Amino acid sequence: MPQKVRIALDAMGGDVGASVVIPGAAISLTRHPDSEFLLYGDSKLIDEQLARFPALRAVSRVVHTDVTVSMHDKPSQALRRGRKTSSMWLAIDAVKRGEAGVAVSAGNTGALMAMARFHLHTLPGVDRPAIAAIWPTARGDSVVLDLGATIGGDARHLVALAVMGSAMASVLFNLPRPTVGLLNIGVEEIKGHEEIREAGEMLRAMNLPQLNYIGFVEGDGIGAGAADVIVSEGFSGNIALKAAEGTARQMAEFLRSAMSSSLLSQIGYLFARSAFKALRHKLDPNKSNGGVLLGLKGVVVKSHGGISAEGFAYAVDVGYEMVRRDLLTKINQMLNRDGGALSQAQTAQEVVS
Repeated sequence: MPQKVRIALDAMGGDVGASVVIPGAAISLTRHPDSEFLLYGDSKLIDEQLARFPALRAVSRVVHTDVTVSMHDKPSQALRRGRKTSSMWLAIDAVKRGEAGVAVSAGNTGALMAMARFHLHTLPGVDRPAIAAIWPTARGDSVVLDLGATIGGDARHLVALAVMGSAMASVLFNLPRPTVGLLNIGVEEIKGHEEIREAGEMLRAMNLPQLNYIGFVEGDGIGAGAADVIVSEGFSGNIALKAAEGTARQMAEFLRSAMSSSLLSQIGYLFARSAFKALRHKLDPNKSNGGVLLGLKGVVVKSHGGISAEGFAYAVDVGYEMVRRDLLTKINQMLNRDGGALSQAQTAQEVVS
């Protein structure tokens, strides 16, 4: 019988805290009954929610803390005030001490990144972590990173993102050599910032056995599924994410408006109900919730702060899969294969510079 996956939850994180986190964990437990949970936060609020979910309560341990990181706290403030005592820190600390395989939080992104990086540290050769998420496309799912962990980055940083993203895609999609593209303003080799062009040259020169670099991908290529992994620095990646989420909501609103605009439209909807239900399912942002903080010596998952319980459950599911499929080992293997991908990146950077 496989070992249980223990998940540490920041029960106070997000816009409403335990009233979403606990029901979300209960939903995830129905899909992954070999999970167990460490719940950090206000024990009174947590216990009130757990009373509604006996199955979750039976596999959970509650650790009380009065300190919560606010959604408005600056990362430096969160580190000073919440270090060692906040629900967010304690969830990360459980991963550090090996008590949990993954920490999941819907709290302040900047604070979560700062605490995770400070406490867990980055993997050898990785300067900065990244947020990577599963992105639904016309051809299936892709991994997209960085979605806003850090702003900017040199060519070597982009190569590190490519290696880590391909590891995640390999684990999730069972691909021996995922295709990787660099997000750019055009597919021509002469376009884009110098760092992107240099990263492309490095990836071609390295010809890594663990990934298949296909070149530059424009913004519309993300949704088209142009590659299994799309790499961007955090500023552009976050804008792409928010634009896609906004477009999905806009399309859903357009559909609702069109279907209620006339009696004929309403009759037509009755005949096409199953098709529209499938479309809503595809456009549901809940199902893409859960960004993995890649590049750390531990697994941490970031959920959207204003998500529903169903949406938070998907973030917990992502954390479960990362642990069950041993993501950290896979990333380390890819980073260190054949003398080390990042060492090769350093050599390639010297050649193309």
